[in-house]
Amino acid sequence: MQRLILGRKNSIALVCAVLTAFGLAGKLAFGNENIAVISLAAASVLGLLPIAIQAYQALKVRVVSIDLLVTIAVIGAFMIRNFEESAIVTFLFLFGAYLEERTLGKTRSAIKELLEMAPESALKQMQNGEFIEVGIGEVEPGDILLVRTGAKIPVDGTVISGEGSVNESGITGESLPVQKAAGDRVFSGTILDNGTIRVRADRVGEDTTFARIIELVEEAQDSKSKAERFIDRFSGYYTPAVLLMGILAYILSRDIELAITILVLGCPGALVIGVPVSNAAGIGNGARNGVLFKGSEVISNLSRADAFVFDKTGTLTAGKPVVSVKKYYGGDAGKALSYLASVEKESNHPLAKAVLEEIGETETFAVENTEVIKGSGITATVDGHRVAVGNASMMEREKVSINEEARADIERLEKEGCSLVLASVDGDLKILMGIRDPIRPGAREALSRLRKLGVKDLIMLSGDNQGTVDLVSRKLGLTRAHGGMLPEDKAEYIIKLTAEGRIVAFAGDGVNDSPSLALAHIGIAMGGGTDAAIETSDVVLMNSDLRRLPHALGLARAIVRNMKQNIFIAVSVVLFLLAGVLFSQWMNMSIGMLVHEGSILAVTLNGMRLLGFRPRK
Repeated sequence: MQRLILGRKNSIALVCAVLTAFGLAGKLAFGNENIAVISLAAASVLGLLPIAIQAYQALKVRVVSIDLLVTIAVIGAFMIRNFEESAIVTFLFLFGAYLEERTLGKTRSAIKELLEMAPESALKQMQNGEFIEVGIGEVEPGDILLVRTGAKIPVDGTVISGEGSVNESGITGESLPVQKAAGDRVFSGTILDNGTIRVRADRVGEDTTFARIIELVEEAQDSKSKAERFIDRFSGYYTPAVLLMGILAYILSRDIELAITILVLGCPGALVIGVPVSNAAGIGNGARNGVLFKGSEVISNLSRADAFVFDKTGTLTAGKPVVSVKKYYGGDAGKALSYLASVEKESNHPLAKAVLEEIGETETFAVENTEVIKGSGITATVDGHRVAVGNASMMEREKVSINEEARADIERLEKEGCSLVLASVDGDLKILMGIRDPIRPGAREALSRLRKLGVKDLIMLSGDNQGTVDLVSRKLGLTRAHGGMLPEDKAEYIIKLTAEGRIVAFAGDGVNDSPSLALAHIGIAMGGGTDAAIETSDVVLMNSDLRRLPHALGLARAIVRNMKQNIFIAVSVVLFLLAGVLFSQWMNMSIGMLVHEGSILAVTLNGMRLLGFRPRK
């Protein structure tokens, strides 16, 4: 029966809300006292059931919880026939619990998704030279594996033959595939976009980088137990004190009404309601402004954060390469663009996609005699002309003449961190395009506002090369920036910061960011990122808009201030009421209940101010 009642707690809260509203309407609108008494009493009894059960379960393990506080308040209100108080207190308490349960219900399920993404099989070379598909558990260090286009690389290893483009975003978070050839390292869980390679297994099973990501997330989640709410710790001392005070009052005075009055007035509805109201209003404000908080402890941690650490690709940058600079040399640029588009349509490389998106609709021609040059580009015959598309080394290989203007442009774009695509026709350079992953709109503004909010350190960690990282860092005005970092490197950096006593917030968007999101005091995921990152995080920025982040920080601080204000109001009122009962002649139950209602209204209105919160400009 207890399990059934607790399992229907949210439904009970809804029924309580309906009964309470019906009772108050019957009394205020129709002046029908009977309807009010029956409805409010029913709401109180029904709402008290799950609360009293939780109080009983806590007492069995010698814990005096907030549920006992509410139970005493409701029973006391019943004894003095104040059914309005008891009904409102039970409903608001259950509603606050529902809000917290809802925000926390879908978190911490990243482990399951990561496991589903892990490779399950591999093509292993047998003694007769044939490749047979085997389970990943049958692969040992030293085995030779075949990886074809579109397949996951099953181990950490070294390419011994073949070449191809590998999508390493699951490990490094970087958007551009990496060209792999003999002698290059590859990682488990990455995907071969095109080509065929043979890999010698170096690390398998639990030793792979991908398995290490899963392990880091598991360890971090185990180490992040929820801190007990202040109100529960407070009630652990406060509630027994009130109970003892009521008992002593009865023993000394033999006045049962005085004892009940002390118990009733000593169990503040405002204290019960104050924290949930602040949380509910703050979470509601966040949701309307594109920020999802996953619980009250999250809000508390974020309010104290003094170091914000960011992933680069997909967080500070858009995560999608685009052409930022175009240069044309010689005449007939339109025809050269058509030739370039014709060749790039034969490729599925992200740079080719960026080029085609920039060119748009144009005439294309049949492509013949295509030849892919490892690490350089493509040559082909288009409309009877020899067309070469690739980087600067490709142009040198084709003996393309590059004038001083073009050389200056190439040098400048390389210094700016651009990936270059050059196109020549019959040995003459015609087109130069600089491609980069642009800084996310609003990122610079968001970081500036974080600094104005008093954040001491703004740090970037990226798997990209240090030169590109430094360029982005200078543009955004970051405190520090580190490149060439794998997921475990980022996780170790987070651990180092926390060991220094910093309150660390980490913002990321990829599976590779999951360990850091879990290890940081507060994990912040971009709403457009992977499900694993979103579920591992504590805060989600909807629509991946970094401009939501300063709002989230300012709102978290406002919520914490508001909760403290409500606790102060509630405790002050209780102390005032108890002092009035013990040391004055004018304090009675009616006056006390009136003050109670006033304090409940005060903390409710104070909490509702958060609905209109806007950060200061």
